[in-house]
Amino acid sequence: MVNHRIIDDHNTALSTEDLAALRENLHEQRLFRQEQLHQLSAAATSRAGAPSILQAASQLEVRNKLVASARLVLADVEAALTRMDQGRYGTCHLCRGPVARELLMIVPQARYCARCRQVREAGG
Repeated sequence: MVNHRIIDDHNTALSTEDLAALRENLHEQRLFRQEQLHQLSAAATSRAGAPSILQAASQLEVRNKLVASARLVLADVEAALTRMDQGRYGTCHLCRGPVARELLMIVPQARYCARCRQVREAGG
């Protein structure tokens, strides 16, 4: 059974301290993803032993998915930092309303308020 309840965005005000903590979190995420991409790249160039063709194909597929995921998150993090620099951080990309503080504290790179995110996920 699917719950179609819409989550209200409340407590949206971000203090200066909140923004500083969020910026620090985003910088840490950026560094983590950059290091992850570096390690994945280094792992791809160093071959320890000779895996079977099936193992190599499987490892390549997993690595490619990890790289793609890390690049997406890194792009989201960098976009959030840009929004901060431009004074647009915490504003929903769709409805232009505020993104709840609680959501930003959990997912600092969030682009959408809870309501718009639910609509997007539902395919609307």
